[in-house]
Amino acid sequence: MKIVVDSNIVFSAFLNPMSSVGDILLNSQDQLNFFTCNYLKEEIDAHTSEILAKTGYTYSEFKEIEFLIYQRITFFTESLIPFEVWRKAADLVRDIDMNDIAFVSLSLFLDMKIWTGDKKLRNGLTAKGFNRFITTQELLQYRS
Repeated sequence: MKIVVDSNIVFSAFLNPMSSVGDILLNSQDQLNFFTCNYLKEEIDAHTSEILAKTGYTYSEFKEIEFLIYQRITFFTESLIPFEVWRKAADLVRDIDMNDIAFVSLSLFLDMKIWTGDKKLRNGLTAKGFNRFITTQELLQYRS
């Protein structure tokens, strides 16, 4: 199964690699393929100090975990997504959170579900008829 992951999921995996989210992301390569935009790396870079403070990781430990997580994800160049797809995604996320436009665009372009823990995004998009989501629980069931 192919899935778009957003920064919320990857951030959760950084905070606790032993959680269900971390386990799915790090140990499902034989069943699940994860995709995201390069923008995710910018978001994680912007929050590195927050991750270090919350986890107590050294910078070296952080970089090791980052490597493990990133090698499980295929990163997609946003410029390959057509403008029309970006416009449709912008219409969907404009009043929810524009920071999620890249993930919604990628989901639309690749015709994949999004794995997110962002309830505001999920609820807002669902209210607009966008229902391309998969939950952590569904992924655990799929994998077993």
